[in-house]
Amino acid sequence: MTFLEHLEILRWHIIRSVASILVFGVIAFIFSEYLFGEVIMGPGRSDFITFKLFCELGQKLNLPALCIDEFKITLYNRDIAGQFMADIKYSVMLGFICAFPYAFFEIWRFIKPGLHTEEKSASRGAVFFVTTLFILGVCFGYFIISPFSFNFLYHYSITAEFQNEIDLSSYVGFLATLVLACGITFQLPVIVYFLTKAGIVTPNYLKTYRRHAFIIILFLSAMITPPDVFTQLLVSFPLFILYEISILVSKSLYNKISKDLVKHESE
Repeated sequence: MTFLEHLEILRWHIIRSVASILVFGVIAFIFSEYLFGEVIMGPGRSDFITFKLFCELGQKLNLPALCIDEFKITLYNRDIAGQFMADIKYSVMLGFICAFPYAFFEIWRFIKPGLHTEEKSASRGAVFFVTTLFILGVCFGYFIISPFSFNFLYHYSITAEFQNEIDLSSYVGFLATLVLACGITFQLPVIVYFLTKAGIVTPNYLKTYRRHAFIIILFLSAMITPPDVFTQLLVSFPLFILYEISILVSKSLYNKISKDLVKHESE
């Protein structure tokens, strides 16, 4: 096919991907009153399911610090179109999250025919793994990172003279950024796979900077969680596992590339 024919095929893949996002976005917009009150505002209340589970766990383990003090974030709208724009932003975010598996599948359908046979074999299950990691990251961001971040930032005060009045657009934008950032962060094993494939990253490189990565993870978890070691480890543990999985993925691929290279040279 010519370059323009490739562009035409890509255009239709992109159109179908965007259309799927818009469909889910419109559905979210229609049910925005319920979803906004229950889903979006959920992490900003002390009765959120994560806080309840942590408090129950704290009672069983005799760790009262796991119980979050009563709080409820009240949002203020200071822009004439603030509520409408927040509704649009939230609907697009939810539409993107719900449509991500299909949207990525469409893009992968365009990329896959251009791969060699070995590359197709090595990337088998790419849609499943990328989608699964993205959904896990979104859930981790929504149920773990977001509520603890809101609790920390809402109660943080430089001096008693300053009162926190949270703006609607600020809240929605912050939540969207956290959730989507976690979804992308959980793609680390996939990113490491392709970086190793390109020869940019090696397993030894990841092992060398393992301590640095762990310190950064512990620091970030300490910033957003209550002041107890148990909660900090509970938040940071999935990220530790993610980093270790990335090392294993890089090591497995690196060994395979080395064996293929030795075999090719011997022939």
